[in-house]
Amino acid sequence: MTDQRRAVRDAYDSLADDYRDQRSDDAPAVLDELADALDSGARVLDAGCGQGTPVTDALAADFDVVGVDFSREQLHLARQDVPAARFAQGDMTALPVRSDSFDAVCAFYSVIHVPIAEHERVFAEFARVLRPGGTLLSTVGGEAWSGSNPDWLDSGVEMRWSFPDIEETYETLDAAGFAVEAEFVVDDELGSQYPFVLARYEGRGDC
Repeated sequence: MTDQRRAVRDAYDSLADDYRDQRSDDAPAVLDELADALDSGARVLDAGCGQGTPVTDALAADFDVVGVDFSREQLHLARQDVPAARFAQGDMTALPVRSDSFDAVCAFYSVIHVPIAEHERVFAEFARVLRPGGTLLSTVGGEAWSGSNPDWLDSGVEMRWSFPDIEETYETLDAAGFAVEAEFVVDDELGSQYPFVLARYEGRGDC
């Protein structure tokens, strides 16, 4: 595990309660874009699920949901607060789930914490676990940026982010076999604004 990913994991462990307290109970409206593309009971992987609310919880009302996160403390809260979903500890660069086993993957505010050099591996993992025709809804970066906040959420804990510009992300998605169908800009209740992409997994072009 890289130093950045270890730092992000440790930060989410340290501020688990603060993060849960500052998240809204209402699922972002953009989640409807994923839900509308799926049949009831579809299998959904929430990659970087955090404490499970509100995204995993909202999905679990209609779908068979598995949440994956590398923060032990976040998963402890998720298992308490979202009993309708299942959870596993793991890393997005090596997801602990079987290939071709999900109809959709969502990744809310998680890929943007991964070092840019590893984004290709993350999207390749999303492709691996999706069935052909599967759907991805993911937060991405707009302008390229890497940096940190030494006192995120006034918690005294440093948090780090890293993402390329959206054009590079589109190229990485295309190489992994995804076709972007829509892009949305979402205001987050924590004060940030990020684009989301909705993409369809069509398979690798070299297969």
